[in-house]
Amino acid sequence: MIYFQLIYEYIKIGLFSFGGGYATIPFLYHLAENYDWFTTKQLSDMIAVASITPGPVGVNVATFSGFTTGGIFGALIATGALILPSFVIVAAVAKLLAKFRENKYVQGAIYALKPAGCGLLAAVAIGLFRENVSQLWAYILFGTLFLMSIKVKKDPLIYLGLSGAIGLVLGILKIL
Repeated sequence: MIYFQLIYEYIKIGLFSFGGGYATIPFLYHLAENYDWFTTKQLSDMIAVASITPGPVGVNVATFSGFTTGGIFGALIATGALILPSFVIVAAVAKLLAKFRENKYVQGAIYALKPAGCGLLAAVAIGLFRENVSQLWAYILFGTLFLMSIKVKKDPLIYLGLSGAIGLVLGILKIL
């Protein structure tokens, strides 16, 4: 029964999460609130790990949460169910793309989806920040790395790795 629920929920997430992997996160919080598969704290940890591992964040979180819920088979099901709608839609759109490329309704729909995706991503960022940042050190770390990323134009992966290393050290020291 759990596997059918995983398929149903992750197909819904894959079908309605526009804007990339981080757009799946509000749906995953919904799962954490409505099922006892994982807690919101576990989900935050999953997102943190998925952000620093190779691959799309949404797929990584789906794999991890599926594994938490139903073991290896759950991970395979959650991952497959998440990517299935995108695969089907992309295959269908590829067939029709040449025909509808200049269609004003298609262009309007794409134009309308961009701000919706940005809004979802902003809501996720604010929610993650609120849930995980509870100490002054975290605000100082965030502000410092944010300013460094603006002033010193380096690869964002450097700042991601640096923040992960600092977070690990502060977590071990129980400061953050």
